[in-house]
Amino acid sequence: MSVHQESAFEANIEAHLLANGWHGASPSAYDQQLGLFGDEVIAFIRTSQPKAWQQLVQRHGGEEHAQGKFLIRLAGELNHRGTISVLRGVVKDSGVTVRMSWFRPVNNLTPELGERYAANRLAVVRQLHHSESRPHDSLDVTLVVNGIPVATAELKNPLTHQTIEHAMSQYRTDRNRHDLIFAKRTLVHFAVDPHRVAMTTRLAGDETVFLPFNTGSAGAGRPGGAGNPTSDGYQTAYLWEQVWQRDAFLDLLATFVHEGDGRVLFPRFQQWHAVQSIVAATLADGAGTDRLIQHSAGSGKSNTIAWTAHSLSRLHGADDQPVFDKVVVITDRKVLDRQLQETVAGLDHTPGTIVRVDKHSSQLREALEGNAARIIITTLQKFPVIAEAADAVVGSRFAVIVDEAHSSTSGEAVSKLKKVLGVPSAAALEAAEASEAAAEAADEPEDVLLASARNRGKQQNLSFFAFTATPKPKTLETFGQLDSDGQRRPFHTYSMRQAIDEGFILDVLANYATYATYYKLANTEPRHDPEMEASKAKAALARFVSLHPYQLEQKAEVIVEHFRQKTAAKIDGRAKAMVVTRSRLHAVRTKQAIDAYIKRKGYDTGEAPIRALVAFSGEVKNPDAPELSYTEAFMNGFGETQLPERFHDEYQVLVVAEKYQTGFDEPLLHTMYVDKKLAGVKAVQTLSRLNRTHPGKLDTFVLDFANTAEEIQEAFEPFFEESFATPTDPNVLYTMEHDLRIAGVLSSEEVRATVQALLSDDPAQQSVIYANLNPAVGRFASLDEDAQEPFRGTLNHFCRAYSFVAQVMPFTDTDLEELFLYGKLLLADLPASDSDPMPQLSSSVQLTHLRIAVTGDTAITLTAADESGVALPGEGKGKQADPVLDKLSALIAVMNDKYGAELGEPDKIWIDQQKAELKADEDMKTVALNNDRSQYELVLANKVKELMVARHEKNGHLFDLFFAKPEFQSMLLHHLADTYDEFRAGVG
Repeated sequence: MSVHQESAFEANIEAHLLANGWHGASPSAYDQQLGLFGDEVIAFIRTSQPKAWQQLVQRHGGEEHAQGKFLIRLAGELNHRGTISVLRGVVKDSGVTVRMSWFRPVNNLTPELGERYAANRLAVVRQLHHSESRPHDSLDVTLVVNGIPVATAELKNPLTHQTIEHAMSQYRTDRNRHDLIFAKRTLVHFAVDPHRVAMTTRLAGDETVFLPFNTGSAGAGRPGGAGNPTSDGYQTAYLWEQVWQRDAFLDLLATFVHEGDGRVLFPRFQQWHAVQSIVAATLADGAGTDRLIQHSAGSGKSNTIAWTAHSLSRLHGADDQPVFDKVVVITDRKVLDRQLQETVAGLDHTPGTIVRVDKHSSQLREALEGNAARIIITTLQKFPVIAEAADAVVGSRFAVIVDEAHSSTSGEAVSKLKKVLGVPSAAALEAAEASEAAAEAADEPEDVLLASARNRGKQQNLSFFAFTATPKPKTLETFGQLDSDGQRRPFHTYSMRQAIDEGFILDVLANYATYATYYKLANTEPRHDPEMEASKAKAALARFVSLHPYQLEQKAEVIVEHFRQKTAAKIDGRAKAMVVTRSRLHAVRTKQAIDAYIKRKGYDTGEAPIRALVAFSGEVKNPDAPELSYTEAFMNGFGETQLPERFHDEYQVLVVAEKYQTGFDEPLLHTMYVDKKLAGVKAVQTLSRLNRTHPGKLDTFVLDFANTAEEIQEAFEPFFEESFATPTDPNVLYTMEHDLRIAGVLSSEEVRATVQALLSDDPAQQSVIYANLNPAVGRFASLDEDAQEPFRGTLNHFCRAYSFVAQVMPFTDTDLEELFLYGKLLLADLPASDSDPMPQLSSSVQLTHLRIAVTGDTAITLTAADESGVALPGEGKGKQADPVLDKLSALIAVMNDKYGAELGEPDKIWIDQQKAELKADEDMKTVALNNDRSQYELVLANKVKELMVARHEKNGHLFDLFFAKPEFQSMLLHHLADTYDEFRAGVG
């Protein structure tokens, strides 16, 4: 066996398994018709259940008949019920009950169960000829439990120029998914090379979806990106050393794998590792220690919580007693997360073991006081109503799993939660309530987890396990693990970066545009110049501007036109947008402005109408007409509970104020228009509404009226783990263009000819495209290796950056457009680099039509944060300085200086020129001499508008100022209207 061959890789994995509790089985022992290793099945039953086997022998008339008939019976049960049901349950044959596996007992009180667990037969089989339809097909590795094949693996070795990509392709194209071993037996399939692992639970030909099964670049449970850390040996050794370790693998089958509706749920690596780590640490430390699990959106958190709850409910200590009497799973949603409920309940079918409390408080009381229920799933809102049950459960040990540790709640609810779970001190209750009241007064809602801990103090009978994607500094300080540097960190992490790298969520900062708003104000009563608190006055002035009808109309136009031109065609024409406003009143008026603009432009009719909804809580009074009020249901025309479904099916734009900024899961949401200051956790939670994946959803987009890129960078930094770079400057396109054109690869004539052929929309022109790409490919190949990848990287970055710039502003440089169109084709035709994934032949298509689609470029780049968060900024002292007072006129001057748009000297010259031209205009003179001033001003207004439109291309700024700001328009017309008096006085 050559050291560089794939067989050596295979043999090394087998050797490790054989030395650690597995044994080898012959591939020839596999019965393709039954999908079983019959010898293994019978050996397991004889060893673990000798009495049952003797009964089968007697009832079937001998050993040979018993073997044949039981194997047929077992195969039938597997076909009917599924592998997991059979392994976890029993098979009855002729009145004899047989178990097909024995899982590790939760305690050592019954030694016989430990002996039966040790009797499980775990076999590794190499090169199994498994297929009824393709006799020569063989699987590199098959894992067998008690004669039932449960997992397969295809191994590849880069030393023979094959990687994990080839393994995945082999499963997709070279394996018959209808073979019995795939259709009715095995649960999971691994694609493995020395560097990476991927897995799938369902073969579906070309549509087979593989998920990464890697630890992360920094190692399991630590922040980092995709992949695996460097290693002295195989980077993927954790697969056979940890996941396939005998006890761990049997526990996977006992606890994690869920089978139903023809599909198998198998944990991703971070899910499995998090649960294993929590259980091991809790077993070592006992009750009373809290854990914080920072798992990004896209991590499969609901399933991880379900597996954690199930594992903790069965956990026994060295004294063979349960570590926890009850496991309580809490979510702050008023309507329980159905996925969470169903996943937890699906792991144990014993009646009464799992109780879901979402209706009557009596259910919760009974579950807490009774002995049957081991896992209780409920909402925080249910706890206050059963405070009287506290005495019945004081002293019991509870594991409290909190879904989203940062979610806010009322002080009373948290206080009663603490009381129910066994904190008897009335003084502690009062202190907790005071703390909650102070937090609410500061308009900074406490975390559920943080408030709960403060309310109860440190208690040995309670362990909190908090799951969140965005832990605040306070939460980390209270519940984080202390590292060697004195920093507190989450117990287990699956980072946002890794989730993005692995494709489970989209990068919501990849396409980020910011808009600035400029304005000027004036005091309409100069004689009245009151003194007022500067910060509050500035906020009031800004609010006045933000609610001004002209401001709302302008933003409505930007939003609707951007949606029509850039977003509507995304996700196969199903893309949706969210508008985030700063208050409920802003939401009402923004919705009204958007509706008015859509109707005025006729966009509410036709084949692809645009329709908007609004979401806010309670009732909003109209400050200009207090007798008028608005509710969400009134404005939308249907009840609040219908909104998510109606938005998904019928509407395109959703205007929100607080509501739906967190916890809203709509995968079709592509674009967000932000008109509200965002910071910290709020910014991450709000923008993360866009990160859900969906077939055809390639990117997201944010257009921000209120925040700078730097502010958003600062908000995301603690939760992504990397620092930030500045947004893309459009001028960098020219720098990249220059570098590309001098690299010795591109020809202007070939670029132009290719683009002309491409835009012709004529399939016959495809040969012209290749004729003009081939020379560039050849010149690229002749470059030094050190020059090839920089050229490829620059070209790729240019194409991504150009498509992003084109998305946020009009760009008319035809040279750049040609380079972009040509560059996209050239990138696809360049020889693959070592790091490029192997292309699937099945995805090859003929180019017959062209549609230029935005792919985006990173506008805000995140890198590792090097500063820890501060739980109590300013040492928790809050504001110390007295309010600064200033005159209203001075405050207006400050606001104008910050936001005002000064007219330049060319604008003043142009205005003076127009006044001179007006005085020489005979038509205007006739109007002045034969009409009163008001009639003259009407004609003058139309005349000036025409002049402005004619000047638009020379000075778009003046054009925008005139049409967007009525105050400026009025001022200019008043200035030019002096010509009326001059005409009437005989001047000019």
